[in-house]
Amino acid sequence: MESQLPGTWPTTGGFPTVWNVPPRNRNFTGREALLSRLRSGIGEQVTAMVPHALHGLGGVGKTQMAIEYAYRFRDSYDVVWYIPADQPGLVRSTLARLAPQLGVAPATTTGIEEAANSVLEALRRGEPYSRWLLIFDNADEPEDLSEIVPPGPGHVLITSRNHRWESVVDTVAVDVFPRAESVEFFKKRMRRPIAEKDADQLAEALGDLPLALEQSAALQAETGMSADEYLRLLAERTTSLLSEGKPTEYPLSMTAAWGLSVTKLREHLPEAMELLRCCATFGPEPIPRAVFRPVEGPVRPEIAHLLADPIRLSKAISRLGKYALVRIDSGTAGERTLQVHRLIQALLREELTSETRHEIQSEVHSLLVGAAPKGPDDPANWSVYEGLLAHVGPARVAVSRREDVRDFALDVLTYLSASGNHQATQSHVETFLRQWTADSGPEDPHVLRAQRARGDLLRSLGRYNDAFELNSATLVTMRRTMGNEHRDTLALLNGLGADLRARGLFLDARDHDADSVRLHKSVLGDGHVLTLRAINNLAIDYGLTSDYRGSRALLDEALRTAQLPGQGVSRGTVLNLWTGLGRAVRQCGDYVEACDVGEDALAYGRELLDPDHPRILLTQKDLAIAQLRSGELDDALELARDVHARYVRVYDLDHPGTLAAATSLSNCLRHNGHLEEALVLASDTMERNPNMYGAEHPYNYGCVSNVALLHRVLGRPQAARELNEQALEGLERRLGRDHHYALTVAINLASDLAALGDIKAACTLGKDTHHRLSRLLGDRHPTTLAAAANLAADLAAAGHQEESQALFEETMRLFAETLGPEHRDAQVAGEGRHLDCDFDPPPI
Repeated sequence: MESQLPGTWPTTGGFPTVWNVPPRNRNFTGREALLSRLRSGIGEQVTAMVPHALHGLGGVGKTQMAIEYAYRFRDSYDVVWYIPADQPGLVRSTLARLAPQLGVAPATTTGIEEAANSVLEALRRGEPYSRWLLIFDNADEPEDLSEIVPPGPGHVLITSRNHRWESVVDTVAVDVFPRAESVEFFKKRMRRPIAEKDADQLAEALGDLPLALEQSAALQAETGMSADEYLRLLAERTTSLLSEGKPTEYPLSMTAAWGLSVTKLREHLPEAMELLRCCATFGPEPIPRAVFRPVEGPVRPEIAHLLADPIRLSKAISRLGKYALVRIDSGTAGERTLQVHRLIQALLREELTSETRHEIQSEVHSLLVGAAPKGPDDPANWSVYEGLLAHVGPARVAVSRREDVRDFALDVLTYLSASGNHQATQSHVETFLRQWTADSGPEDPHVLRAQRARGDLLRSLGRYNDAFELNSATLVTMRRTMGNEHRDTLALLNGLGADLRARGLFLDARDHDADSVRLHKSVLGDGHVLTLRAINNLAIDYGLTSDYRGSRALLDEALRTAQLPGQGVSRGTVLNLWTGLGRAVRQCGDYVEACDVGEDALAYGRELLDPDHPRILLTQKDLAIAQLRSGELDDALELARDVHARYVRVYDLDHPGTLAAATSLSNCLRHNGHLEEALVLASDTMERNPNMYGAEHPYNYGCVSNVALLHRVLGRPQAARELNEQALEGLERRLGRDHHYALTVAINLASDLAALGDIKAACTLGKDTHHRLSRLLGDRHPTTLAAAANLAADLAAAGHQEESQALFEETMRLFAETLGPEHRDAQVAGEGRHLDCDFDPPPI
């Protein structure tokens, strides 16, 4: 093992606990001085994480050196993770695969972006491993990794051809081999002995470029060609290349060595050459071996014959590997891949005519389409799509006008969206839209589907107004070009209701979704998954317009339908309906039943999903609210703290889910007596909310009322009154006075007035509010009972004893029949104290 260097960790023996690095080159030669310099630089790092970079031209061996470093010093690490970085959009997906190894939620449950963020946070904290090494291979611009490289106790190694890294990180320049190392490489790589003189001449002719040396040695070892013959052919090939005016960005040694290998390949197995040309049109990332199989789309005859003959295909792939024209590896999950160096790809593409280049590009598109499984939103298929994603850009999928290729592109967007890779989703959807619109016009069906995908992305990012405007315009075009009953039109309808809710237009959303449900049932039937999703949207609308019984009835029936045998409804849809039903039961005032339904839904979800999955977080938050309402204060607080911490860790403070979880936690804190902590959290949420929803959204006024309530409880009734008057005015302006949210604030405002000594005004407001609530929710609803109890107390304070006593006795009777005499609300009412009503925002 290596000698101990200053600042390095003691070696522990064996491989790291977590290991994801390509196989090392068995013929790795030299580089001892560079490896020692790199190790010294990294080893001297004790407190602050400073990335290190290997910089040099293509083919010089930067990647192999980074891999050799990982193998040679593996005893110093618990985690070593290799990340291809030449496509920034794929970096997060590779990071996300590390999540299960670090004990955080995997991408299959939280999505790629959230999983990658969790990985970076775990690395930053050094939990559960502080001794880690990340290798970012073939990075381009430093800005591409500025938000990816994690600060923390571990090490980061970057390889790049871009000289800008020299001004950003500690850089080790990697040049061609010293002559002695070139000679040593030939002696190690060749199957037969080679004279030092011959090795020296070969190295001189090839410019000591490692990739060129590898090409040369592979060709001589495979064909038995002598060094003299190779040098003669190399000289002839060099002259030929010079006469053809090859560009100067490629080393001449590489160009010449590659040309000789290709010539021999054409002689011995011509179809292997055609396969190599095909591989050159993929990206430089590993190509899944499973891509190469018979497909229905356009494929050149020679490739079609090769794909139809598994034995011949295997021989061709093997020959490419022996000539060092492709690298054949087994991935982390055991899948085989082929990889062609970017220099070889570029040289291959340059020699093609425009017509041949177009044929091969279409061929690659056919292979990608044939390899993509159905169901891109199914986590079981995500690993396949991840392998294909790296080639969507390099293969120029966007330029194809074929329907099957564009359908594949849309499936890629579905996969990216479902897995939560928002960065890659945005990049690809913008590329597709720009190209397709230019080629086919703005009303092309695939353009409209891509617009829908972009609208979904904007909503996921919390850009609600942008999503609404885009989806509204897209819907008009879809209806005109596709018709009202087209499945794409129906799918867009389901999203537009959420856009309306996000803008605070609850009544408009209800009308829209009611029409949508009728249309879904007419076209698709009652039990279709899109119909059930439309019903779920309408149920949310009912809840937001105070029709809790209607919401409950819709969800009860939809859940029964979804659970019927043979319906084929996904577990995710079932969980959404189940969680919504629990919420509707709670909103109807049946708190104990809501806890029962919520616990069942959470248990069902946990059978399938990780604790950090957004659907689990939503179900858990709703259960915490139900527990709080039913009087299980300690359990509610514990659950609310957990779900809020998970939202903050997986998302951020300004995510809609985090804001809702913060509201729930603040209410739990207040009920448990942690008033100052509750006020800090409620005030912060009140400040953040308008940035997400806009200043006039009803949720903002609900948050204002929560802060007002805490001010009164803390002895500041005037501040409470001012805030509640502001909240009531805003809610009445947006929703009307007879909405549940407005009436809840009116209950609290009456309590403010009473605390300020204005009993007459409190009674007047209290009577009006109680009457409206009785008409809206019924006499037995807990909110109506709270209004009645507070009014009874205020009437007594005003000297109206007879009226107060009659109302008090009737209210206590109804409390006993609904929540029970032991419920906290019943006890507070029985003592003649005011009940407070808080706000919890339902999901959009």
